[in-house]
Amino acid sequence: MKKLLFEGAATAIVTPFNLDGSINFEKYGELIDWQIESGIDAIVAVGTTGENATLSGEEHRKLMDFAAKRIGGRVPLICSTGSNDTAYGAETSKAAEEAGADALLLVTPYYNKTTQAGLIKHYEKILENVSIPAILYHIPGRTGMSVSVETFKELSKHPLVAGVKEASGSVSFAARLIDVCGDELPVYSGNDDLTVPIMSLGGKGVISVLSNVLPRETHEICRLCLENDFKAAARLAMKYMSLANALFAEVNPMPVKAAMNMLGLGVGGCRLPLCDVSEATSELLKNELLKLGLVK
Repeated sequence: MKKLLFEGAATAIVTPFNLDGSINFEKYGELIDWQIESGIDAIVAVGTTGENATLSGEEHRKLMDFAAKRIGGRVPLICSTGSNDTAYGAETSKAAEEAGADALLLVTPYYNKTTQAGLIKHYEKILENVSIPAILYHIPGRTGMSVSVETFKELSKHPLVAGVKEASGSVSFAARLIDVCGDELPVYSGNDDLTVPIMSLGGKGVISVLSNVLPRETHEICRLCLENDFKAAARLAMKYMSLANALFAEVNPMPVKAAMNMLGLGVGGCRLPLCDVSEATSELLKNELLKLGLVK
């Protein structure tokens, strides 16, 4: 049985920017502290929600260093270091370990993609360069790369593979993973709207976008699941389901940053090609926050 990196809710934390587009490290620190004080179980830095696609290599490293120092061991820090370039992914993963990350998040190769055999070699090569564990990230809607259950089964044998962030959107696929791989591949939901269904099947938690806005509530949904009170977890999840869905009305993290700014969190905008949300999405987000009493 693999040792769990965390159980519950991990926030895929946004990267706040100043008006000139530079990283707002002061705000980043405030967000990290707020997340931990709100009971979040782990933090995932420089991931998709953290806009890693438009960060320079230097910025990526600075954010990992900063997050590790700010967290100071209070919760696990998981740094996203995956790439479609195996050598670059290995280099960035080593930098994450040196910064003090507890684990890595490794997305499947994108654009050039690969075969299932190439995927296994890709992960094995990256993990040769580190001694910290990794969560594999399965999100075929973004990468165009689907991983078979059989490939996950093979990868689960690696001592440093500590789980999978399953974001295909298929409960059926998650169920097969849990059934075939068992405790050798802990499964975390990569979709807020599927947290309760996946945890009811044996999933260990969620890597969440919603928790950027509602960290305490997202943690509570997972806590209830871990205590096998799925009825209460479902009620709480349904309370926030419309907001969770609204956060994906446009490309993540555009809506979640807009919502956070409406809450006065001051995270700034996104880097191009991501941009401000449309007027319609802005109105949708505002209405959802109003319904929950989060804004006036």
